[in-house]
Amino acid sequence: MLMAAISCGGKLDAGNINLENWKSDRNGCKGLRIQDKAELEKIKNNFLGAYNQSIIKTFGRPDRVELVDKSQSFYFYFLEPSENCDGVKPEKEPLRVLFRLNAVSKISEVTITNLNP
Repeated sequence: MLMAAISCGGKLDAGNINLENWKSDRNGCKGLRIQDKAELEKIKNNFLGAYNQSIIKTFGRPDRVELVDKSQSFYFYFLEPSENCDGVKPEKEPLRVLFRLNAVSKISEVTITNLNP
């Protein structure tokens, strides 16, 4: 039953994450996304195998998309304020969620990190 919902590109089960706050916190500027970090760590592997459209429907448009090569790309969602926030000059790379997508736009890895791919 769950696979049918994922393959259609519908919203994913985001557990107790406040998706309204999440979507309103572009680039992590408001500090709302970081409040859901523990929940995200708990459920992140549930997103493996989901399609990119399901991630977008669930979490909104990514803060940044990086195409690594023709076989993979990354969706970034910042948990801490990024350099794209007004008046923010981060001293370190902000914490982010990285969704790694394979050649057929399915999630192959979910990582919470300060590092770039």
